[in-house]
Amino acid sequence: MLRRIIQILFLLIGATVGIIFLPYVFELIPFLDSPWVNNAIVEALVGAVIFFFLSLLFTDSIIKFMKWMEEKLLHAPTPDLLFGTVGMILGLVVAFLIGFALSTIDIPLVATAAPIVLSVVLGYLGFQVGFQKREEMIAMLTPPRLGASKKAEVEVEEPALKVAYKLLDTSVIIDGRIADISATGFMEGTFVVPQFVLSELQHIADSSDTLKRTRGRRGLDILKRLQSEREGAIMITEESFDEVSEVDLKLMRAAKKMGGQVVTNDFNLNKVCELHNVPVLNINDLANAVKPVVIPGEDMHVVVIKDGKEQNQGVAYLDDGTMIVIEDGKGYIGQAIDVTVTSVLQTSAGRMIFAKPRDGRPATMNG
Repeated sequence: MLRRIIQILFLLIGATVGIIFLPYVFELIPFLDSPWVNNAIVEALVGAVIFFFLSLLFTDSIIKFMKWMEEKLLHAPTPDLLFGTVGMILGLVVAFLIGFALSTIDIPLVATAAPIVLSVVLGYLGFQVGFQKREEMIAMLTPPRLGASKKAEVEVEEPALKVAYKLLDTSVIIDGRIADISATGFMEGTFVVPQFVLSELQHIADSSDTLKRTRGRRGLDILKRLQSEREGAIMITEESFDEVSEVDLKLMRAAKKMGGQVVTNDFNLNKVCELHNVPVLNINDLANAVKPVVIPGEDMHVVVIKDGKEQNQGVAYLDDGTMIVIEDGKGYIGQAIDVTVTSVLQTSAGRMIFAKPRDGRPATMNG
């Protein structure tokens, strides 16, 4: 149906163009400058036929462009569309006034083509100005509140603080610890969730795999919690970077463009961000930083859970999930013993503690 409508529009435009411009063409060709050829019906038919063949070439591209525009408009925030439309209307009004003035000039080509060009150019510029200046327009239309003048004086004296953008990737949203960190107030600024990250999260939530679907829905719940707790300090950006297919690369480009930081717990993304000189905040690094410091020679009281990979090794865990590998601890599985720390291995992926039984005997349970 849409294809037929576009082709009919091509025919109507072709007929109109033929009536307007073909007389000038026929005047340049002597054998065509006759009453049988140079009349409105023939000109309309010739223009319609020419544009019909053009429609066969460009209809598919126009349909793809219209669907792309439809998707963009559906995902765009309502205030952006509203102010962009107002700007476009103003641009078209200006184009009409200028075109009306040009119509008085006795040059047929200028009188007919200039209004069309002006409408396209000024309409587009008006939309862009309205879209980009929406915040200033909202500020102008909003009535001043009580005490606003005093606040304005203070803002003039004090330097404006730069907004700190924290771009969240899919893994850190699904992980969920970002919500707890946000609730403590240690992470300032605006959390930014790009649309491509939100789309990936929604794709995971719609997965046929039960585990992926659960993780995706957990991520959506975390975003909802962040929106309610941070009171508007969550921003969803429409930056798409269609020329890039990888979500991680899109995230880094968005961080560079916004001057923000990538928040993740993905070890590989952390390294790639460092290579591209993109500031990155790794939740795992933060978790490791706030863990209690353990030094070689320190005694600990642990319960051996299972055997280790090497012979006679036992494995225990701290309350925060840190693994403790106990030399000669296999014989103490299921028992609580005192161990002495021999070394600590610390990486961005986590921390591992190596220890050995302090006296080789099961620890005495108090109480």
